[in-house]
Amino acid sequence: MRKLLPLALTGLLAVSACQFVGGDDADDEAHRLNTMKALPLNDYLADPASADGKAVGTAQWLLAKKCMVRLGFTGFKTLDIRTVDSTYPVRQGTLASSSKLGDDSPYGVDDPDLAAENGYHNRPRDEATDQPMEWPADQYTALTGTFEAGESRRAHGNPIPDKGCMGEALRKIAGPRPKPTKIGGVQLTGYSSVAATLWYQAHKEARKDPAWKKADRAWSTCMKEEGFRYPDPDKASIDTDWFGTDEPSAKEKKTAAADARCKLDTEYIQKVHAVESRKQKSAIARHKKELEERLAADRRAMANARKIVDAES
Repeated sequence: MRKLLPLALTGLLAVSACQFVGGDDADDEAHRLNTMKALPLNDYLADPASADGKAVGTAQWLLAKKCMVRLGFTGFKTLDIRTVDSTYPVRQGTLASSSKLGDDSPYGVDDPDLAAENGYHNRPRDEATDQPMEWPADQYTALTGTFEAGESRRAHGNPIPDKGCMGEALRKIAGPRPKPTKIGGVQLTGYSSVAATLWYQAHKEARKDPAWKKADRAWSTCMKEEGFRYPDPDKASIDTDWFGTDEPSAKEKKTAAADARCKLDTEYIQKVHAVESRKQKSAIARHKKELEERLAADRRAMANARKIVDAES
């Protein structure tokens, strides 16, 4: 028995080693890398779904509510913030219908079983963001400072603040809008525009990289073997056949399942993530100062928001 035990252990370790280097681990890696947080620039973007991010939204509405009362909209005295929290105002009559098409992953479907069930309709329903409250024109303009031709820039005789009550509230939380910054010849003025623009530019550069193009070709070849002809995963996911319906068709489900299988079989996600990650790290190195300054400002804004929310609770 003593001689057999090492052989048994050796066999067990061999099986474990095969499992370790097998497809399951590669698939797990693909799923892990197919998230926004797996990319370097994500560290410089505020997360609106975090507790701090939600505090900013709540504080913005608390301050906007007071501003609206000051402008003469007395009904806002009784506005329940919980009915509008985490939303942004929409002009009455312009609310577009929401769709479940798409998702929040950088590289699309990566689970063949889920894709076979949902197709490319992977966006979860969120009542808070899918159905924001619609506001009459006079309230909408006062809230947002967005005007159509002929609309007054005053409410009940009072001047509407720049960007409306929502904009005034955000300035009180986050401070004045950042000074314009130029990146790649583009002038930026928004609170999150530096990281967002660097992300967009890095992605554009990554798509032109030979390694990314090679990954597209390998994926496309795999899809042809499955009976589908698309040059890259983006073209598959935005096929016009998938639009205009809340439920995926049989064709969409088959296409999405093949898409996910080919991503896993060709290690597509690992390859393109490596390219995009390199481009983002390079962008961070070139613009470290601007990114760190914006990150510090975001932290101050979240601290201010928590104080405002705590004072009202």
